[in-house]
Amino acid sequence: MKERNHTFDFLCGICIMRMMCNHAISMCGLRNEHILGITWYELMGWTFFFMCFFFFKAGYFNKTVSGNSVEYCKDRVKRLLVPYISWSIIGAIIFLGFIWFVPGIYEPGKMVEIKWSHLWRTSHSYGNGPCWFLMSFFTAYIAIHFIEKVKHLHWIIFLFPFISYWLYTIGSPLWLSLDNVFMGIFFFFLGRVWKVVMQKLRRTRTIIFSSLLVIVFIIGNIYFHGEYTMSTNDWDGNMWGILVNTISILCGLSGILLSLPLGRVPVVNYIGEHSMVYFVAHYPLMYLYIFTHKAFGQQFKHNWGECLILIALMFIVCTWLVPYVERVPWLSGRWKKKDTSPFLPPRGKD
Repeated sequence: MKERNHTFDFLCGICIMRMMCNHAISMCGLRNEHILGITWYELMGWTFFFMCFFFFKAGYFNKTVSGNSVEYCKDRVKRLLVPYISWSIIGAIIFLGFIWFVPGIYEPGKMVEIKWSHLWRTSHSYGNGPCWFLMSFFTAYIAIHFIEKVKHLHWIIFLFPFISYWLYTIGSPLWLSLDNVFMGIFFFFLGRVWKVVMQKLRRTRTIIFSSLLVIVFIIGNIYFHGEYTMSTNDWDGNMWGILVNTISILCGLSGILLSLPLGRVPVVNYIGEHSMVYFVAHYPLMYLYIFTHKAFGQQFKHNWGECLILIALMFIVCTWLVPYVERVPWLSGRWKKKDTSPFLPPRGKD
């Protein structure tokens, strides 16, 4: 087996850590609190691109978007759609269980309205909102497979950012929050193209070009700041500024780190290697912690101590869950591949 790519595992780990901290800080109402002279919200303005990175990474490495359509779709259903349904149900059980059986969880007038239409209007399930990623990832993979089936159809990808932005301007109306799939496909092919570019540039030129792209991102984010929130297909700022900045940092950052001899960073890389578990398990754990506090009348809002305890518990429990979740295919999406190689009996003497 080839050695794992430490660079992408490192970036995945950073992305997961950023996401989990962001969710905990937001849930505790601390996004606008100052930390060393800067708010968490302002800091997130420089790291908005990390969710786009997962699609970019998939395109950089992917070699399995072709083949028999039926078998391909079955494989994606097992690896992405089944875990989506499983973790959505787990999140809903925790969320709805507390709401129905523990009165007073929400203050009067702030109660979440439960609607059946939520099942098809959004992929952000009750109690486990981050599951949207699995649904969008699944849909993007299926669309990419059939785009590749038609010769030259992949050129249509250049239109996808404009389609995504147009959908945003009319309220992102697609069911299951699939308005973001267009950008997901765009970033997938961007990763594939960037891999080819890096191979042609070779190491030294890649480092120089990637460094220039990072500089473009820094300057662009200062003077043409904007953020693309992939979970809700939200374009906050100038469309061209967001697009150029995001492309620059995805290619620039990955290009530099891939070209340098980046070793394995134990904690961060471990999280990146098992990102699926942290991604799907942390939100139900966060609700469990917060609803338990509410049930016993304990205050957690605007309390950095509670927030840090919540963050630590999420990482500790998710790490403990890794080996158990990954053994269960319908939770992890790690199904054993069928051995299609022909049986070759041991050679004996003639």
